[in-house]
Amino acid sequence: MFSRSFSFVLLAAGMATGCAVGPAYERPAAPLAGQYIAQVAPAPMEKAAAQELAAWWQRFDDPLLARFVALALAQNLDLSQAQARVAQARAGLGAANAALLPFGTVQGSAARSYQSVETPLGRVLNSTPGYERWGSAYELNLGASWEADVFGGLRRGREAADADYQVSQAGAVATRLAVAAQTADTYIAIRGLQSRLDIATRQVQTQRGLLERVQRLFENGIAADYQVRQTEGALARVQASIPGLQAALDAAMNALDVMLGTPPGTHRGELQAQAPTPAAPRIDSMGSPAELLLRRPDLIVAERRLAATNARIGEAMAEYYPSFSLSGLLGSATTVASGNLLSGGASQAAGVLGLRWRLFDFGRIDAQIQLAKGRDAEALAAYRQAVLRATEDVENAFSALANRSEQAGVLAQGVDSLGRARASAFAAYQRGTASLIDVLQADDAVLQAADAKAQAQTEAARAAVAAFKALGGGWRPAAGAASGSMS
Repeated sequence: MFSRSFSFVLLAAGMATGCAVGPAYERPAAPLAGQYIAQVAPAPMEKAAAQELAAWWQRFDDPLLARFVALALAQNLDLSQAQARVAQARAGLGAANAALLPFGTVQGSAARSYQSVETPLGRVLNSTPGYERWGSAYELNLGASWEADVFGGLRRGREAADADYQVSQAGAVATRLAVAAQTADTYIAIRGLQSRLDIATRQVQTQRGLLERVQRLFENGIAADYQVRQTEGALARVQASIPGLQAALDAAMNALDVMLGTPPGTHRGELQAQAPTPAAPRIDSMGSPAELLLRRPDLIVAERRLAATNARIGEAMAEYYPSFSLSGLLGSATTVASGNLLSGGASQAAGVLGLRWRLFDFGRIDAQIQLAKGRDAEALAAYRQAVLRATEDVENAFSALANRSEQAGVLAQGVDSLGRARASAFAAYQRGTASLIDVLQADDAVLQAADAKAQAQTEAARAAVAAFKALGGGWRPAAGAASGSMS
């Protein structure tokens, strides 16, 4: 009878191989346009090599920037957490794979006991001739068990665990990209603030020189007192901008140290030397919006999370059906210490065909299925929203890059023109053909234009960082990580 049942279960399992309850997963269509609205390059050019995009920070041609990004990728604690999550997900996948396989146990025991004669059992045994109150028991067993995944619940669980593992892998890459981008962005912000501080400092020196000249003119009776006070006010206004810029610079330097996984102040010495703001590199090709589905790790995360929730619907639906298991035991047991444990008389064996069926619990199963379907619908909406956000990121980044670069170019011309105008105004003031107000206004215009130019150059470089990040940094998932369907 047992052999017939065993054969029946094996036959059912064989017929069900490759079949699992629940919806088969197919990657949903993404709401993507055919091309981007923003255009940076004036004409089509060759695409950059994949390795260049993978190390996009090298294209800023700043060795210190490249060094800091390398340090962040090696030491950042957010990235360490992401890598730990990958290890956890890998362990979960291993457990899901193991659930499909038979498992065995080896058990052994040796016992020595002394029987009381003051108990009912002891009194009976004590009345037996030759009764020995000392007793021994020895047992050694090999057991094995296997759950036949007839309706695919375990396979759906493995499918979900595999998708979760891919989520963790893509999540780690997304964290890596974010860490590199944040490090580069912070470094560029530091250089931009240093440039603005340098402009303000040089303007303070210019204003001080002007104040000294006006004071000499006042002492000689040529300039009025109010002109001295006007110049002092203009100097104070420029000086007042320096503490705010210095506070922002200190905060940016501290933020960079934390990104590098070090205490604030660790790398400040390396950043003290004045250096120009890295120029925004030219991005040769934007690709198409459809490429974001394979290039952006956060979209891989959203898509694989959707695949996991889809698989868990089938895992919940499998509870509608019975679960079969096979267990067996082979071993020996004896009460004699000598070699009897391995003798034929001490051998023992057992076989069990198990059945588990939640026959009167369908209401709870229905609720679990509806819960799984709700989570899948949420994941689908999150995926589609992530796709829209990704295209928005690209459009915004390239629009900012194009417009900030153009703004920096226009302001560079303006700074040059305003500098010449200021020199002419001061020369005219010395000749008595222009007022001090003209000189102060020219100084203010030069300061504002130079500061705006420094900000535009900084924002253009930061927009380039945002563009590389929005495009996914050139990363490509492993084969099968974002497959269109899974059975």
